[in-house]
Amino acid sequence: MNFRQLDLNLLRVLCAIHRTGSVTEAGHQLALSQSATSNALARLRHCFGDALFVRSPTGLHPTRVAQRIAPLVADHLRALESALCHGESFDPATGCMHWRLSLSDLGEMMFLPTLARELRRASPGSRLSNEAVDAARVSAALEAREIDLAIGMLLPEHQGVVGELLFHEHYVALTAGDWVPDLPATGNRLARPQLARAVLALAAPTASLLGCVQRVLERLDLGAPSCVRLRHYGAVPELVGGTDLVAIVPQMFADAVAARHGLRVWELPDGAAYDVMMIWHESVSGDPAQRWLREQVRRLFGDERLAANEPALAAARG
Repeated sequence: MNFRQLDLNLLRVLCAIHRTGSVTEAGHQLALSQSATSNALARLRHCFGDALFVRSPTGLHPTRVAQRIAPLVADHLRALESALCHGESFDPATGCMHWRLSLSDLGEMMFLPTLARELRRASPGSRLSNEAVDAARVSAALEAREIDLAIGMLLPEHQGVVGELLFHEHYVALTAGDWVPDLPATGNRLARPQLARAVLALAAPTASLLGCVQRVLERLDLGAPSCVRLRHYGAVPELVGGTDLVAIVPQMFADAVAARHGLRVWELPDGAAYDVMMIWHESVSGDPAQRWLREQVRRLFGDERLAANEPALAAARG
């Protein structure tokens, strides 16, 4: 092939198809029509003298040529983007960024209202969206620049994805205000005997969150108690407020909804602690706009600052 005749814009299409295994999805990520993406793939095939991608039951499968060159091209494109961004500045008052986050349904309830209010105040020309990314794909989505930042019970799983601890969280029990355990409890703490007699409600929007709650129950030697399982947290307050169910939820969520719904918060005998992380790809570490966004997240939700925001969080859902 003649490299000088290669349209370098086609290389972005090559990387997008390699990431997604789909012409349609690649076009969606690059804001191209399916026909334009298909045409770009045809030109790439002509330039390289290779099919590059062949159909398989799971999507487009890269040929050996594509397997060899696509990762190299992706690395160089990220390096070029990072180098260009380092010399820029970002003025939030006049900036027009579109930041794409990955938050669970609980994260959307807890973080998005406060963060959106702050961005509307400080950067009114910018936009914010929460993208639907499966928890298992978050690191890959950051690497592919499908999203800019993720917040949650996450760990960097790909080389080049970095993380920062925002705060420690733990689980508590949430019940109707007039609920009392079958056995007497000490203050606002439920021991194993009380939990063993309770009917539990577990909200588990992701497999990782469900696994974390189940580990709590295993440590308490509760086995597999009869319970109601929900896919989202939004129904928890009304559910426990109108039944004798005991919900196992994060402390932050319980504090935000308990007073407004007349619910009671109970400490667990061995409440599971976990870390809430902010993760991003190192290629945007020096990007002034991305750095400004991370500073806002850190300022609003990091460490003890989260406690100061709890009234605002509750008000955002009121």
